[in-house]
Amino acid sequence: MSAPAHRRPTAAHLRAAVERRYPAFLADLELMTGVDSGSYDSEGVGAVGAMAAERLRGLGFTVRSVPVGSAPDGRRLGDALVARRAGRAPGGRRLLLMAHLDTVYEAGTAAARPLRTEDGTAYGPGVCDDKGGLLLGVAAIGALLDLGAEDWGELVFLCTPDEEIGSPGSRPLTEALAKEADFGLCLECARENGDLVTARKGVVDLRLTVRGRAAHSGVEPERGANAALAAAHLLIAVQGLGGGPGGTTVNVGRVRAGSRTNVVCDEAVLDVEVRSATRDGLWDARREIARLASRTWVEGTSVEVAEGEECPPLERTPQVADLADLALALAAELGVRAGAAATGGVADANFAAGTGLPVLDGLGPVGGGDHSPGEWLDLSSVVPRGALLAALISRLGTGGAG
Repeated sequence: MSAPAHRRPTAAHLRAAVERRYPAFLADLELMTGVDSGSYDSEGVGAVGAMAAERLRGLGFTVRSVPVGSAPDGRRLGDALVARRAGRAPGGRRLLLMAHLDTVYEAGTAAARPLRTEDGTAYGPGVCDDKGGLLLGVAAIGALLDLGAEDWGELVFLCTPDEEIGSPGSRPLTEALAKEADFGLCLECARENGDLVTARKGVVDLRLTVRGRAAHSGVEPERGANAALAAAHLLIAVQGLGGGPGGTTVNVGRVRAGSRTNVVCDEAVLDVEVRSATRDGLWDARREIARLASRTWVEGTSVEVAEGEECPPLERTPQVADLADLALALAAELGVRAGAAATGGVADANFAAGTGLPVLDGLGPVGGGDHSPGEWLDLSSVVPRGALLAALISRLGTGGAG
């Protein structure tokens, strides 16, 4: 079966084309989940990357490996992949597809929990996060090529090696590619109910170091300034922040204080995470934390605030809303159940969106149980979600979301 020349493929064409590629999808899913690829396992990440590169070259992509350096703790990271394929649409758009090669699982997990299927559901490490999403991208593009529907200016397929640890090495690459693109499509799996992801909260971590003055707790405690006590007051105040624009949340996730019980504590540390759906929300929370830190909670103590690098939110801008509306309209045409959802989790989509690129996420198959022994993928969703992704690529490649 082939689509009429120079016409956008119909829903029936797309479903049939993706369905023909389903056996290869399933075989590749077994191969990929059979390889440990934890974020710090550069060899395993490289092996999964080699599989992805082979499949993309088979679709006519030029593929290059891009070293991304080391994690903040010095451990070597695997390479990213950047694959490019020109289309045939005059004046067509450049689309950036994003997936990741790494998982959260320790070495030995793949052998202990190889891919298994039960009642139409696949179980295995990385089956939905994100090996299933990556391979759905391959299947959708392959289906379009099978139909002669190269309706785009250029497809850029990015596979990152470190998404599960916040993309410390690959973030600059993601941002650089996003600045060159017209639209971004992130292949993280859909929500468990089939929803696409149109918003993700941004995140920033802060370290609040409270400094006091040590003294003997029994002989002359009055000469001390208890940093632990000041930190306790500060913790309660900081933890009480939140709400406001973007559903901001503030979490004091780690506390460290003192060295001995017979010494007035001279230093305490609070590690704080702020999440918000808007950059304004992140800024407001940071400003409030700085204000609280400037107070004197215990005489003789002071607070120093150090901020980590901000992960920007994927905001539901008017452009993202248009993109979501298009995807949902195509889903309706294809008979695919989908809605639009926001989530507090982050992904590479955040970094792409932070450059101003309109990004839609959750375009992989339906799955869940991420980061757990029960991680699963609904195999019945592969063909319809692949058809939806293919339709979206075809439509965006020539016209956009407006």
